[in-house]
Amino acid sequence: MHTFRLNVNEKVYDKFLRLLGKFNKDEIEIIAETSDFTKNQKDLDHELKEILNGTARFIEMDEAEQRLENVIRKHENRI
Repeated sequence: MHTFRLNVNEKVYDKFLRLLGKFNKDEIEIIAETSDFTKNQKDLDHELKEILNGTARFIEMDEAEQRLENVIRKHENRI
């Protein structure tokens, strides 16, 4: 599968989405590129570069689980 990044003019945006909607999910998947998506993509690219150049800091599984629990608790309080 190939990935494209397009800028679509507002005038034709709805028509373009209707055209894409004629395809099955296994043929074309629309991936919304929100600001969160773009930020995550940059963060992951940076982390991959650190791994590839040998400067990444790895942690033990226990520490990773504890960090994840802290994030979950933090976001549970927002709900």
